[in-house]
Amino acid sequence: MKKALLTGVASLLMAGVLSAPVSARTIEGVDVPETYQAMGTDLKLNGAGTRSKWFMDLYVGGLYVPQAESDGQAVIDADEPQAITLHIISGLITSDRMTEATLEGFEASTHGNMAPVQDEIDRFMDVFKDEIKEGDVFDLVYVPDEGVRVLKNGKMKDTIGGLAFKKALFGIWLSDKPAQEDLKEEMLGKR
Repeated sequence: MKKALLTGVASLLMAGVLSAPVSARTIEGVDVPETYQAMGTDLKLNGAGTRSKWFMDLYVGGLYVPQAESDGQAVIDADEPQAITLHIISGLITSDRMTEATLEGFEASTHGNMAPVQDEIDRFMDVFKDEIKEGDVFDLVYVPDEGVRVLKNGKMKDTIGGLAFKKALFGIWLSDKPAQEDLKEEMLGKR
């Protein structure tokens, strides 16, 4: 009886361990998964961190790539499946504020030359027209020969552009003029 009970308890514990979600880390209460699935490709968490402004934490950003990479420009230029996730952690982020900050990011990442991808940027900005609230998650998934899939809370919103647009978009966080330098370093696994 005792042996059967111990075997049952051991089986339950093992089942719990095997079925528990594996998380690379928890940042600001957000579980950032270790992997991300993109078109049958397992992407690995390269790094993640918090976007802050004026001492307020706004969102947790994660970068997923096929192979670890610490060079932001190499990630931007790569024509391979990649993903950036943004977990909104502040009720202060509104549609207008997200739109404004993202446009500033595109301006910086393109060095002021948004014209070649302006149509794609305009389509992308439509994603932020709906209300944005704490707990929302945006997935920006680049798929070669398809474009950037934009998901909000797991629901497909649009697929936009190609490699040129992906470079401008990922450049918001990873270019030489990123939205936030320490977030860039965290996403590149340098911190």
